[in-house]
Amino acid sequence: VVLDNIRSLNNIGSVFRTGDAFLAAHIHLCGITATPPHRDIQKTALGATESVPWTYHADTQDAILALKKNGIQVWAVEQAEGSTLLQNWGTCPSTGVALVFGNEVKGVAQNIVDLCDGVLEIPQHGIKHSLNISVSAGMVLWEAFKRYALQ
Repeated sequence: VVLDNIRSLNNIGSVFRTGDAFLAAHIHLCGITATPPHRDIQKTALGATESVPWTYHADTQDAILALKKNGIQVWAVEQAEGSTLLQNWGTCPSTGVALVFGNEVKGVAQNIVDLCDGVLEIPQHGIKHSLNISVSAGMVLWEAFKRYALQ
């Protein structure tokens, strides 16, 4: 999991908790994304900052390039032209996959999307076409878990 400039500490904690539930191997905290230990992260993480390894990167691009250098496929979770709908996402590669979740207002930065191997989009049919990052992470991590761990 890569968090690209997430500003809400509660969202960060929720992603840790969801990552723990669905066996995320690592969380990369990038840019303005706060790092543990922090009271507001702990409030929603409920100890998951201890069970899911994490690394801080000042620049999201550096994190993405390092993951790709290690053979990890990187997918942005974003609404974008040419994206793959979540339900149509193919089998996850055996080398692993990193999922990039973006800022609550701006989404995944375009320069980061451009570095990714693909873009996953959660289909939405309401008026807002917007999900909280912690909700998006839950949905996409569950899909990845089904493809990796339940096969």
